[in-house]
Amino acid sequence: GLTVEQRVIKRALDVVMALFAIVILSPVMLLIAGCIKVYDHGPALFVQDRLTQNGKIFKLYKFRSMSVGIGEGEYCMTRKKDERVTPVGRVIRAIHFDELPQLFNILKGEMSFVGPRPECPALAREYSEELPEFDYRLKMKAGLTGFAQVYGKYNTTPYDKLKLDLYYIENYSLGLDLKLMLMTFKVLFQKENTEGIDIWQTNAVVKDQSEHHQVQSK
Repeated sequence: GLTVEQRVIKRALDVVMALFAIVILSPVMLLIAGCIKVYDHGPALFVQDRLTQNGKIFKLYKFRSMSVGIGEGEYCMTRKKDERVTPVGRVIRAIHFDELPQLFNILKGEMSFVGPRPECPALAREYSEELPEFDYRLKMKAGLTGFAQVYGKYNTTPYDKLKLDLYYIENYSLGLDLKLMLMTFKVLFQKENTEGIDIWQTNAVVKDQSEHHQVQSK
């Protein structure tokens, strides 16, 4: 974990940057919310349980990118060419602007700008059965961006996410946080970073369909 001094500095940076970002990006967020409402008259925000430090469950905010009425469990991972994603959702997901409401999660202290990805409790349980060490990611608050988010992809396997997140936790520094925040801008417009799992997958554990069939037959 972090020292007291590191926690204080990291939290102060989160508060200052979240307030600044909310003020600067408020017109963009209002425009996105308006587009979502105009398209299908549904709620602009999607709220879902996620995990943060020490396994605490919190309500994560996102702009809704899928059709109204999709069950919460189905939202855990998006598939490639997912028909549930709306036209507005495709645009905001491609540039990660669906994540902007998480600035309020940061301001509330539930998340940090940099940290492990906030995982769904149901998926985390599945991954922990395969990798008991997966829970070590919860040594720090979940992050809007992070080592695994920058150096991995949306559909990176849990094993690889674990290695990347543990590297970040073990090598944490304010300089590393600033570096990852700057590098996040580089990956914002890389399509492969938002690519979902394959249509036959329910999580990101198995990446090859032949391997999937082998596991199913055991």
